[in-house]
Parts: sequence; C-alpha cells; structure tokens
Amino acid sequence: MLDTDEPTVVGEEMLQQAVEEQGPKGQAGIIAKQEGIELKDVLHLRLDYRHILKIDHLWQFTSLTKLQLDNNIIEKITGLEFLTNLVWLDLSFNHIEVIEGLDALVKLEDLSLSNNSISTMENMDTLVNLHVLSICNNKLSQLDNVIYLRKFKNLRALNLAGNPLSTEECYTEFIAAYLPELAYLDFRLVDVQTREEALAKYQYALEELIHNETQELKAIEAKNKKEEEIQQHREAFVEFLNGPQLFESMYADDTEAERLAYLPGVPALVETYPFLGQGWPLI
Repeated sequence: MLDTDEPTVVGEEMLQQAVEEQGPKGQAGIIAKQEGIELKDVLHLRLDYRHILKIDHLWQFTSLTKLQLDNNIIEKITGLEFLTNLVWLDLSFNHIEVIEGLDALVKLEDLSLSNNSISTMENMDTLVNLHVLSICNNKLSQLDNVIYLRKFKNLRALNLAGNPLSTEECYTEFIAAYLPELAYLDFRLVDVQTREEALAKYQYALEELIHNETQELKAIEAKNKKEEEIQQHREAFVEFLNGPQLFESMYADDTEAERLAYLPGVPALVETYPFLGQGWPLI
C-alpha cells in the first residue's frame, strides 16, 4: 500500500505493486515475480485505501472480475470501459456525486456505491445482470427515484439505508410494491405479508405505471423495427450501387429522380431522408 496522504492517480507502478502484493506467496510468489505476472490474466484487484483521486491505466486487466476501489477520494467514475468481464465492483466510501461510466460493465452483478454523495439513480441501463445494489448513506431523497430500478429484472438485494428517502413513513411498502422481484431490502427479507399489503396499497398507481411502461416498450420496439427496415433498405441500395452496373453513367441525367425511385430500397430512404429525392449529385 502506498504511504501517502496526497491525492494519487491509478498508475502502472501502483498497479504492479498491488498485483504483486495480492499474488502468490512464498516460493510461488518469488517465481511469479521473476517471470512476471500477466495483467490480462489477473482476476481480482484491490485498490482500496490508496487515496486515489482518478481511476486510470486499467486497460490491460481485461479478465478482471472483481475490483475494489473503496475508501479512496474518487470524485468521478472513469477508466472502467475495458473491464467488460467485471462481475463485482466496490466504489463505496468515495466522493462520487453522479453515477456514470458504467456502460461497458454489462456482466456486473454486484455494485456498491455506498457512502458517497449520489442524489439520483441513473446511467445504469446496461447493467442488465445487476443482482445486488448497495447505495446506502448517500443523498437520495425522492422515493420516486426508486422506480428507475424496475428495469433491473435480476435485482434481488437493495441497500438504501441512511438516505433521506429511507425515513419516509411508506419507505418499505413503496419499494416492496414497485420492486416486486426484490427479496432483500437493507439486509432484511421482504416477507410475503409486507409485499401483499404493499401491492394492495399501490394497486392503482402500479396499474397506471405498468400501462405506461407497456406503451413505452411498444414505442421503442416500433422505432427499432423501423430503424432495422431502413438499414436493410440502405444496405440493399449500397449493394446495388457497388454492383457491376455503372450507376452514375446510367442515371446522371435523372435530375428528377424518376428512374432512381424504382431502385431497390430507394423509396424507403427517400421517405426518411427527403433530400435524397433531389437528384443524384446529393446522394
């Protein structure tokens, strides 16, 4: 561990030292040090209590599954985009205000952001495998913010204790109702009776929310389908242009795009991008 009170950046020297400290001991450790430890093969890494201000130089740890960055002075979540195999991440006891920089961590199952200064749950949409979320002792004040967590269908354990919202009279019932798959809240089992009472209490609000979610999902699916169709038309058009026929010589005089409109995929493209119908030179 580095003996300093000065803010530090995760650098190569720190990482090499950490890997050696946490590597094999005894004769095996001596051999490993002599031969060198491949950073791409490291699975677990502890960088806690090192007065780290900025996360950096982690791009070689592509196999990493567990990372401890707790008890530092990190203000911004950065430098994690190469850790696509990460399953467990601890960023507790830092100075983080905004949840961000987690998009690439699609395999993440356990995330700790406790004891920071976070006021909004956001920017975690890609964490579809999230199973445990600990975000206690932050600045979350609005119970409605918990609704954001409904998209995490695998979430089973949630720790929100110590946030302003946890003092609300309906705190437990609200979360039990809006997160029906949650098994543990603040390390306590959400029992059947609590869940049934919560569902009854928030029945009408839930029905409206579920209806809105369904409509939103349908809109997203329709948009994605439309974009997929446009892409297929675009690919067909490009394939035609790259074919054996010389498009420019055949249609250079087609300024009104009369013949152009009969080419594969063009009608859909023109409908979406009107400027394409203004003649060949603009295509």
